Amino acid sequence: MTTVLESIVEGVLEDLQIRKLSPAQLQEELLAAPPPRDAFAALDQKELSLIAEVKRASPSKGELAAIVDPSALAEEYQEGGANVISVLTEARRFGGSIADLKQVRSAIDLPVLRKDFIVTEYQVLETRAIGADLLLLIVASLSDSQLTDFYQIATEIGLNVLVEVHDLLEIERAMNINPKIIGVNSRNLKTLEINSNAFAELLPEIPSTVLRIAESGISDRRQVEEIENLGGRGILVGETLVKAKNPRIGIATLLGR
Repeated sequence: MTTVLESIVEGVLEDLQIRKLSPAQLQEELLAAPPPRDAFAALDQKELSLIAEVKRASPSKGELAAIVDPSALAEEYQEGGANVISVLTEARRFGGSIADLKQVRSAIDLPVLRKDFIVTEYQVLETRAIGADLLLLIVASLSDSQLTDFYQIATEIGLNVLVEVHDLLEIERAMNINPKIIGVNSRNLKTLEINSNAFAELLPEIPSTVLRIAESGISDRRQVEEIENLGGRGILVGETLVKAKNPRIGIATLLGR
């Protein structure tokens, strides 16, 4: 039976064929792209860092928010104290687009994470070409050779990489490429179920030399404090902030500021 993750990846590959540029066109886009911003430095803070997400919908919850102006929301996040802005570019399940990312990147000073399902070398290069600074690599959707190759290519072209894991085996696989940033996603992308114990089980298993980020299902200050106590250095939050009436107050509440 096809998993949710496999279904999403199938759609991503179909959409890629429609927009894919020729090698020469892609090279032109890469040369014209703005210089990368240092996402690792932005996240490597004494206080807990925040990746705030521009997210219209999700496969598990459906429509979350009607975001008419992604750049305005990103500016709210920046003013509220976010360290990095994440932008969904997957269209079918998350309602995102590359246009959203470009619009956000031009409106703010913070590094931007491209949140998508990267399963081809072309997408790695495309991520830099559209102006993103941080690339998401989901271990569950990649082979070991893909993970190694995509990570190397990304770093060579100036991208930082957030390597996402869901279990102990994926942590082992991730550590083989010596990543600087690992994100623990508490949502199983194959079933969409949340593992409420994921952060407690997995964050302490990641070496402290790696910048550890907690992702998904984070909605209150108590959870954030627990993540800090477990050694988490940052959080990625989408739904809670896009549904907040005032994103800046939402950020302050989560971070206890």
